[in-house]
Amino acid sequence: MKNDFSFCPNCGGKNIENVRMRKWRCADCGFDLYNNVASAVGLVIQDESGKILFERRGKEPRKGFLAFPGGFVDPDESMEEACMRECKEEIGVEPVSLDYIASFPNTYDYKNIQYKTCDVFFRAVLPTGAKLSTQEGEVLSLEWRFARTQEEISQLPLAFGSARKTLEILLHKSL
Repeated sequence: MKNDFSFCPNCGGKNIENVRMRKWRCADCGFDLYNNVASAVGLVIQDESGKILFERRGKEPRKGFLAFPGGFVDPDESMEEACMRECKEEIGVEPVSLDYIASFPNTYDYKNIQYKTCDVFFRAVLPTGAKLSTQEGEVLSLEWRFARTQEEISQLPLAFGSARKTLEILLHKSL
């Protein structure tokens, strides 16, 4: 996957060059375009038996694969605010508490553009007796799965490597 442009988005000139993977410069008008790292959040939610809640993704990239509830952080939004918003949007419930777990770099390929992200993961606790519902178009289904061993983790069809690394961190903390 290559992030490239044929024309400058500012002047329409053809002399735009990729200076680094995340920066383009137009020799005609001096316009600079940056594709900086985007922030994203993921929520690890466990039930009383230790199963973890996953969403089956309803959109590309990686449609049909498992992911934690979460998504991109909006402008002027904190990581914690993004967790609350994304959880409410995707599973219909706001967490009552959040605890930071870890962060990892990730690559998000979407419509022939490669986005670099920093995925930040939190353990989330839902209100007792919360009724979950899925966001139409975003989430195909919700699934509770065990991830108690390296073998169980490796068998999960996870959409993103950052989620796998998060599960591995939680596994090592529990040993």
